[in-house]
Amino acid sequence: MAIQTIKVPDIGGAEGVEVIEISVKVGDVIAEGDSIVVLETDKASMEIPADKAGKVAAIKVKLGDKVSQDSLLLEVEAEGAVAAAETPAPAAAPAPATAAPVSTAAAPAAATEVQMVVPDIGGAEGVEVIEISVKAGDEVAAGDSLIVLETDKASMEIPAEAAGKIVSLAVKVGDKLSQGSVIGLLATSGGAAVAAPASAPAKVEGAPSATPAPKTEAPQAAPAPVADVAQTGDVYAGPAVRKLARQLGVDMGKVPGTGPRGRLLKDDVRSYVKPIVIAAQSGAPLGGGSGIPRVPAIDFAKFGEIETIKMSKVKKITADNMTRNWLNVPHVTQWDDADITDLEAFRNGLKAEAEKRGSKLTPLPFIMKACAAALIAEPSFNVSLHHDGENIVQKKYVHIGIAVDTPNGLMVPVIRNVDKKGLWELTDEINAIAKKARDGKLLPADMQGGCFTISSLGASGGNGFTPIVNAPEVAILGVSRAQMKPVWNGKEFIPRNMLPLSLSYDHRAINGADAGRFFTHLTAVIADVRRLLL
Repeated sequence: MAIQTIKVPDIGGAEGVEVIEISVKVGDVIAEGDSIVVLETDKASMEIPADKAGKVAAIKVKLGDKVSQDSLLLEVEAEGAVAAAETPAPAAAPAPATAAPVSTAAAPAAATEVQMVVPDIGGAEGVEVIEISVKAGDEVAAGDSLIVLETDKASMEIPAEAAGKIVSLAVKVGDKLSQGSVIGLLATSGGAAVAAPASAPAKVEGAPSATPAPKTEAPQAAPAPVADVAQTGDVYAGPAVRKLARQLGVDMGKVPGTGPRGRLLKDDVRSYVKPIVIAAQSGAPLGGGSGIPRVPAIDFAKFGEIETIKMSKVKKITADNMTRNWLNVPHVTQWDDADITDLEAFRNGLKAEAEKRGSKLTPLPFIMKACAAALIAEPSFNVSLHHDGENIVQKKYVHIGIAVDTPNGLMVPVIRNVDKKGLWELTDEINAIAKKARDGKLLPADMQGGCFTISSLGASGGNGFTPIVNAPEVAILGVSRAQMKPVWNGKEFIPRNMLPLSLSYDHRAINGADAGRFFTHLTAVIADVRRLLL
């Protein structure tokens, strides 16, 4: 038996990368290529595979540690040929090939052309290129955007994995790409990236093992870490989990993640599938509206001239989500009017200051601050139902989604930590995220993590509507058009500017008394924003 070490391979020059998951434990027997740890940069997460087989003897890192290339990860016990490869040759009989690694190390770090390829994009196939951010001859840094792809969920930027000069591009707008598709060639220098040997297929791989092989044949390259674009396609998971989900036919968007930072684990997928299999074997109905008959097909052309217009991906996804939410969530809607007379007077008094800042102050930031205060005052609204049907997840943060009407359909970007931000900060963030949504630039992460949603019709009309809860959230606020109404003050009717509000909620998590307290606090804060200081 011999002890071997497994270290962090080449990870594109990143330094101080956090360990967010450890996939093995002491005593496990691992094969070459098995995932051992998961690292996360500010761009993506990546699984680090074992470059040696054996039994895990010691784990040299823990969750939260910061590591870089060559940091020690594991010690493994190996035997046979694997152990022999680690044992130095006897001094009296040096192997003829021992000089080879020395000459390789002495080679100058000349410019190298490497292929830029599409990383793991959640198993999506044939994803459209909607924007090319660089051209031949451009100098790029690691992390700079190369192209923008659009899935049926959102758009995503594909970054450069290393710094260098763009030699050529192999894609154009409208092309359909998948994981591993070639984007173009990048000329790197100074060892910023490692090119595959000329005799091997053109592919960017991890660094070769640092231990010289005692044989004359070339050392085998260590398996490359598999990049996983963080939260691609609304799901935060590694390639192994995605593969399991594909094998089982599971929609990962419906599976809650229990790993660090909500990461989806294999056990999450298995836990999701288990009750479905049990129900199917027992003959029990699976629910979800499966017993509802479809609307019959109709030939509308026989009634007059028609035009069939293909739905966009976003509209199709929105339709599916609305159907799922309406069928699975027992909705209750309550209505009330909020007096915004004083709020509007205060907002109009800030117009000059807003113009100086180059922004426009709408009622939405005020409503968001009031909703944040109500979510804190009535925490029964700031929850989600756990997928096991036996627990409720109480959230300690306040992230609020805002429905934005875009040319591609309805999008709901999320503004984070609303309770901790001022009106001007919220105004700038709302304007920026709404523009990003209308330009089709939203990333999956921009639409995740919401606690509550606001859907505002603004001045477009209407006295009220029934908004559909955006599950897994449990409540949504609909805002309609404000209008002057006579309000009795105990002595006389006086004109007040009243804002109609519609509050829909999931009756499994929220009862009428909870909703009454939430609405009372919300309308009181909207009527007098000074209450936000209490």
